Amino acid sequence: MTQRLDYTAIAPAGIKALGSIYGYIVQSGLPRPLVNLVYLRASQINGCAYCIDMHSRDLIKEGLAVEKLVLVQAWREAAGLFDTRERSALAWAETVTRVADTAVPDADFQAASSVFSEKELADLTIAIGLMNAYNRLAIAFRVPPASAQEPPSPL
Repeated sequence: MTQRLDYTAIAPAGIKALGSIYGYIVQSGLPRPLVNLVYLRASQINGCAYCIDMHSRDLIKEGLAVEKLVLVQAWREAAGLFDTRERSALAWAETVTRVADTAVPDADFQAASSVFSEKELADLTIAIGLMNAYNRLAIAFRVPPASAQEPPSPL
């Protein structure tokens, strides 16, 4: 895959603005592993190889077991691996990311509201929106994942 353009060099002010939102999420009080799970799930739904690669690596660095990582996209079937907050965050990430199809039903909002405070839910939704924006940039401009740029590891 050949990158179409380097949007970070062409629109640095826009990328800096997105970075400010990322900085807000980092200091929001949401647990970093939970946010990275949400980033990963949104990226899986959108098919963003660059972000799937990045957030998978982040989660591994944070200590997430590989067995859990590989089941993120099938979290409902592997629900025993995910705690209540993780399941709720993943469900919320799915309905918000697929907003054009779901319209985010009241039942989904009620379910998420029963687990997260209003501020946590607002911050989680900001994080989901941010990741969807990053996914669209990486997909539209064909940013290759870091692992595709590294030499293959020997077996």
